[in-house]
Amino acid sequence: MTDKKMPKITMLIPPVFREDVKPAERSAGCTRIVYPFPNIYELTLAAVLEREGYEVSLRDFVYDEERPADLESFLKRDDSDVYCIWGVNLSIPDDAATIKLIEKYRSNSYILMAGPSGTYFPDSLLLNERVVIMRGEPEETAVEWMKRYLEGGNLTDVAGTTVLYEGKRKLNPSRPVTRSFDDLPIPARHLLADRKYHNPKLKTGPYTTMLTSRNCPYHCIYCVPSSLTFARELDYRSDHGRKPPISFRSPESVEEELKALHRDGYKAIGFVDDNFIWNEERTAALCALLKKYGFVWGCQARVDAITEPIAKMLSESGCLYVDLGMESFDEEVLKYIKKGITQAQIYEAIGLLQKYKVPVKLNFLIGTSPLETKETIKDTLRRAKKLGVDQVMFNIVSPFPGTELYDLAKKNGWIESGEYRPTDVQRESILNYPHLSAREMERLLFRSNLSFFLRPSFVWKHLRRFRSWGEFYSAAKALKVKLFG
Repeated sequence: MTDKKMPKITMLIPPVFREDVKPAERSAGCTRIVYPFPNIYELTLAAVLEREGYEVSLRDFVYDEERPADLESFLKRDDSDVYCIWGVNLSIPDDAATIKLIEKYRSNSYILMAGPSGTYFPDSLLLNERVVIMRGEPEETAVEWMKRYLEGGNLTDVAGTTVLYEGKRKLNPSRPVTRSFDDLPIPARHLLADRKYHNPKLKTGPYTTMLTSRNCPYHCIYCVPSSLTFARELDYRSDHGRKPPISFRSPESVEEELKALHRDGYKAIGFVDDNFIWNEERTAALCALLKKYGFVWGCQARVDAITEPIAKMLSESGCLYVDLGMESFDEEVLKYIKKGITQAQIYEAIGLLQKYKVPVKLNFLIGTSPLETKETIKDTLRRAKKLGVDQVMFNIVSPFPGTELYDLAKKNGWIESGEYRPTDVQRESILNYPHLSAREMERLLFRSNLSFFLRPSFVWKHLRRFRSWGEFYSAAKALKVKLFG
C-alpha cells in the first residue's frame, strides 16, 4: 500500500424507483421481498474489503423504506470514493437509475457492480466508464481492483471485470472459482448495526443467514438457486461450458463463525447453501456444532439426501425447517426437468422428517416443462395437502438466461415477446406452452396459494404455535405479501 488516503467504500442497497413494485430480493435473486433478510454475499464482500484496510459502510434504502429522494439527499452530502451494489435481474431498473444519480452527484466516484445482472446484462449497467462489472465471484476481483485504484494502476484490464473502454464494452479474462472459502473472513454483520431480521419459519431472533458451501452439482434444467450461484455459473460456463465445482467450508471454519454469532447474541440461522446436506459425515459434524452453540436453524436440501440418520441429526440439533425442492409429483415432469428424484423418494424423505418431527416446507414450481397441465398442477396441490407438511411455496418457473430451459424456450418459441425479461417468480409468467398459457399459470399459482394457506386446518395448526403477537404479526405480514403482493 502507498501513503495515499485510503478510499471510502459504501455498500449501497438502492431504493425502488417505482411506486407500484416492491424491492427486489437480492440474495436468492428471483423474487421481490416477502420478508427482509441480510444478503450474506454482500456482507462477505464487505468483510474482505475491510480486511484489506478499507473503510466500508452499508447504506440500505430498502430496510429503512426510503425513496429515491432520500438517495439523492444522501449522495449530495456523501463523500464515498467507491459505491458497491449487489445487483440481480429484477433490480436492474433501480440500479441503473442509481448509477445515473451517482454520476450526477458523485461524478468522480466509481461503482462496483457484483451479482448476476452485470454478469449477464452488462450493457444495462455500463452507463459510463466509472461503472465496473465484477463477474462471477467478486471477492478477489474487488481486492485487485481496489489495490490498483489506490496505487494509481490500470483499472481497465482487471481479471474478472467488464468495463467501458474507449466507448466499447471490454470483457477481461475470468478468474478461477474459489475451491475452498475457509480463507474468507466472517461476513461483516456489524455493518447491519441495529437492523433486526426475522424468519417466520424459525419464530425467534436475533436471526441471520449463513453459508457453508457454494454451488450445486445437479443439472435441473431451470435452476438458479441463488444470486451468487447464478453469477458464478454464468461466468464459469462462458469459459468452460459446464457448471463450476462446488466449494466447501471446513467444519472448523463453520465453527469459527458460529462461535462469533453466539457471542454476538444471535439465536437463529437460515442456511442459504444451494444444498446444505451432502452426506452423513459432514451433516453430523455441522449438526453437532449447531447443537453445541444452541441455535435454531433451517436449510435447503434435496429429497434424495434425507436418510434416517440425517433426519435424526436434524431433529436433535435444533433444525426447525427443511426446504425440499420438489417442483412436481409427476414422474414424467421430474424426468423432463432432470430433477434426478422420484415420487417415491419424495414421500420417503417427507416421512422420515415427519417421523423425527422436523418441520417440512415443500417448494413447487409451476410450468417447469411443456408436460405440465392444469391437472398435473392440481394433482400436486392435492398431494401436498394430504401430506400434512408445515409449509409449501408455489412459484412459477422463469426461463433464466444461461439455463437449459432458456435454450429450449427460445428454440420452441415459448417465451412471450420472444425474449427473457426479469419477472417475480411469485407472481408472473412469461412462458406460453402449447397446452398451458402464462395467464393460466398465474391463475393456478394464485389459487394454489389460497387453497393451501387459507384452509381452516392450516390456519388453526399454525395459530397454536405462535408464542407472541409479534410472531403472529410477522408471519401474517409475510403471508399477505406472498398472496397479494
